[in-house]
Amino acid sequence: MIYTVTFNPAIDYIIRTADIIPGCVNRTLSEDIYFGGKGINVSAVLAELGVPSKALGFTAGLIGEAIEKGVRAMGIDADFIRLSRGNSRINVKIHASEETEINGQGPDIDEASLEKLFARLDGLAVGDTLVLAGSVPKSLPADIYERILERLTDRKITAAVDASGDLLLNVLKYRPFVIKPNIHELREIFGTAIGSTEDIASCAAELQTMGARNVLVSMAEDGAALLDESGELHVCGACTGTAVNSVGAGDSMLAGFLAGIVQGDHDYALRLGTACGGATAFSEGLAKREMIYSLLGQLKQEN
Repeated sequence: MIYTVTFNPAIDYIIRTADIIPGCVNRTLSEDIYFGGKGINVSAVLAELGVPSKALGFTAGLIGEAIEKGVRAMGIDADFIRLSRGNSRINVKIHASEETEINGQGPDIDEASLEKLFARLDGLAVGDTLVLAGSVPKSLPADIYERILERLTDRKITAAVDASGDLLLNVLKYRPFVIKPNIHELREIFGTAIGSTEDIASCAAELQTMGARNVLVSMAEDGAALLDESGELHVCGACTGTAVNSVGAGDSMLAGFLAGIVQGDHDYALRLGTACGGATAFSEGLAKREMIYSLLGQLKQEN
């Protein structure tokens, strides 16, 4: 079973308007509501691929109730911990002449509720996969990812981590099965320009010396690269289509990789991940099954 953790899930309220005039009443052209958070995004795309998962995390208030109902309506098995105070967040994304985002803070997560999450994680069994993705709310300790992976050490749990900066670097000592930095995060980690495939391979190899087993790097319009745990580099070009959305594309890629790797084929896992990322980038919401497999057909297997 794959378990995803979303510490701070949200309702994404997306509005489209011709322009924003400050100090005036502005009317929308259209609106959409999505239920999200990086872990939830991974679970949603896994569901499209027919791969079961369980979404863990925290919700609060009326917004939290709506998120729980919305996530379950997406076909996701949700086991959120209800917080006694506050409200889960709403993120407002304004698509006008310029894109503007206003992200909510979300509720504080108390120690007792965190212990409930630990209790759920203690139920993971040999062969299960745990996905830790995204930033950490300010009410939680900065080392929460480390605490979780340390708790699961020697349990033969497959860990997938999609984070940036020190949050990612500090968990490498626990030898996560896969990490998924994007090209910009890779540049920030190493403080250098990264332009070629050889540069990416070199940085990925350094991350492997620090503990990562597989390093999956998303490169937006340039596709993706994977340095697998045997040291083999796999490269996949981008899918062809019109990009309309970047939210969740990286999460979709990780979901596709995890769904594909069960076959033990790194090349196929990379191609499926790339197709999932492309299907989200070419859609208003998250990737759907039909588009995923259509895009997968564009991607040729590397020899």
